[in-house]
Amino acid sequence: MGGFWNKIKNVHPAAHPFCTAIVPAAGNSRRMGGENKQFLELKGVPVLMRTLQAVDQAQLVDEIIVAAQQEMLETVAELCHFAALHKPVRVVVGGATRTESVLAAALESDKRTAFLAVHDGARPLVRPEDFDAVIRYAFRTNAAAPAVPVTDTVKIANGEGLVTSTPDRSTLFAVQTPQVFQADLLKAALQAALDEDAVITDDCSAVERLGKQVYLTDGNRENIKITTPMDVVLAESIITMREKEE
Repeated sequence: MGGFWNKIKNVHPAAHPFCTAIVPAAGNSRRMGGENKQFLELKGVPVLMRTLQAVDQAQLVDEIIVAAQQEMLETVAELCHFAALHKPVRVVVGGATRTESVLAAALESDKRTAFLAVHDGARPLVRPEDFDAVIRYAFRTNAAAPAVPVTDTVKIANGEGLVTSTPDRSTLFAVQTPQVFQADLLKAALQAALDEDAVITDDCSAVERLGKQVYLTDGNRENIKITTPMDVVLAESIITMREKEE
């Protein structure tokens, strides 16, 4: 009986709020030694292509918008073509910062867009069902993101390396993407951050600045971000593990 009800619960609804997935891919990859991490290959497939194909399989995503550097527009467009995506996809010019890139993409979203799901272009291992789970949670809360508990002890130190405090690890979470928001809320939050020259590290931070509540839901430790060469090794190991499970 439990299996039956789980199937019913996960059935794709006939109608749901229109959701646009934004994939910022205009970063400079400094920690990758200058090599564009979006085009690094994981077992023969570019990182960005794997990311887009995973997002494309999410049932609750209605369109995809990729924000890319001006000089990479044609290259990214070709990659989208070869990815053989089923959802409508567009490539727009990103900005000098992540905030500018996400806002530029958000302003180009379909007029029916009620929710925006922002997912790092360098997170190619997100599972489509996990993507949908965050969107469903955002439909209820207006602002949601996946996160996993921090397992290391975290120290706060000053500029000289002197430890000033040790936060309670049970209250700390590593936040992932997709981060999903009611569309007008995210646009307003990003515009406010730009107007006030606020430095934010993720889209949740922009929404939090407005005093709005953001809710965390279960993340997946396999949903890693490709940032350093070691991440490439780990990602390929995860892909190999998944291939053996299929």
